[in-house]
Amino acid sequence: MTRADNHLARWYFGGLASTGAACCTHPLDLLKVHLQTQYEGKINIVRSAISIVREQGVLALYNGLSASLLRQLTYSTTRFGIYEVVKQSATKPGEILPFYKKVIFAAAGGAAGGFVGTPADMVNVRMQNDIKIPKNQRRNYKHAFEGLWRIYKTGGVNQLFSGATMATCRATVITVGQLSVYDQIKQTLLETNYFVDNLVTHFTSSLITGAVATTVTQPLDVLKTITMNAKPGEYKNLFHLIRVTAKLGPLGFFKGFVPAFVRLGPHTVLTFVFFEQLRKRFGILPQLRE
Repeated sequence: MTRADNHLARWYFGGLASTGAACCTHPLDLLKVHLQTQYEGKINIVRSAISIVREQGVLALYNGLSASLLRQLTYSTTRFGIYEVVKQSATKPGEILPFYKKVIFAAAGGAAGGFVGTPADMVNVRMQNDIKIPKNQRRNYKHAFEGLWRIYKTGGVNQLFSGATMATCRATVITVGQLSVYDQIKQTLLETNYFVDNLVTHFTSSLITGAVATTVTQPLDVLKTITMNAKPGEYKNLFHLIRVTAKLGPLGFFKGFVPAFVRLGPHTVLTFVFFEQLRKRFGILPQLRE
């Protein structure tokens, strides 16, 4: 067995892998959104899950799944696609790409993905948060596309991209924390005498990556979630939102950290495990690239 498989990923593998991972981790993402939008600051993932199941049923944990899948198909396909295409184009055969270049490529892909995925992300947040508000105030989107259409009808394109700045910043940071960090950790492990390019290496690398990504992105994720769930004009600007959140203390920016890690950890692991299996089984050999 070779220490590293030389198959290259196709540009859309990341989107497919992330979509598969989202199907498995959606309930955890829903709980994270609920806890981030609780201004009283009480964080209890178990109690929140029990309350949702008791009042709405088990299927309520999958509320907004269509928006979550649409988000991955736009956001993750874009960020993975740009990162992989640019990285492969910039890497010569046998060359090891420096970490700083991986960071730059990941940041570019993340920024583009965050912007493109903003409308689906907004619908995702709203659909997940709908079951915790009074019935007469719920938006009751039937699916993601209805949500997009209703937001457009009431607020136009500008409303669809409300929170795009925060979503783009968050996506930039998390893509650097995931894609470039994962590649670097995997490369480091493969340079030792204990790892080969297999499931164990992929799992180990992605688990460490998930912990890093959750830590560096949580403050931006909290602000993004609050922005997308807010009523029009509720916050004057980003600094106003930060001041309101800061009143809860430093931990206010880490609301929902436990469910965020519980969700992002498995999501990161599953994404890269799926991604690597796609690469190894259906990837392109370097000499076959056009």
